[in-house]
Amino acid sequence: RLTVGGRTPACGMNKVASTRLRKEYKAFWQDPPEFVKAHPLESDMLDWRFTIQGPPGSPFEGGEYMGKLKFPEQYPFKPPAIFMLTPNGRFETDRRLCLSMSDYHPESWCPAWSVATIVKGVLSFMLENEQTTGAIVTSDEKKRELAKASHAWNSAHKDYKILFATAPAMDGTKAAAAAPEPSAPAAAVGSAGAAQAPVGDAAGTSASGAVQ
Repeated sequence: RLTVGGRTPACGMNKVASTRLRKEYKAFWQDPPEFVKAHPLESDMLDWRFTIQGPPGSPFEGGEYMGKLKFPEQYPFKPPAIFMLTPNGRFETDRRLCLSMSDYHPESWCPAWSVATIVKGVLSFMLENEQTTGAIVTSDEKKRELAKASHAWNSAHKDYKILFATAPAMDGTKAAAAAPEPSAPAAAVGSAGAAQAPVGDAAGTSASGAVQ
């Protein structure tokens, strides 16, 4: 059984979405992407939190930023809503982001994309200067200031404390302690993580140099 914080998430949802997200959760922690983490809430498999560690050499270096993914019951055939929660200087907080892999643009969504490609795509777009709905413009100095303040903000947020506070440092280390304990998934519906998700406003922007 898949556990989060020692408990099993409730799964009153579409079976296809549940099966797919459980498979993605297991795959995510079998080979954790660098700089990012993701967990579903223990009460709702469709409601996820993720964190991004600011990469070295960027204005976000030293910061840690929590975001939210709200998956529809029709996942993986429809995309999630994407939000950033921790103040960061790149995105408005708790506002739906207009990205080509978000529910703003279902026409550009690819069912082969996964939680891992979504969160890596958010990181990639965060490091670019492209503008879209939900993006803001601030100085590098402001971003560095918010990076320093991010840890105090996160430590006061209950979701962060439950899901991430005791996790290993996000430095690319694939520690066994970070892995969840999901049961063997049912037959896959679609393929998870088969493509790198483009980001940006599908009307004409996309991020380059996506984090691999």
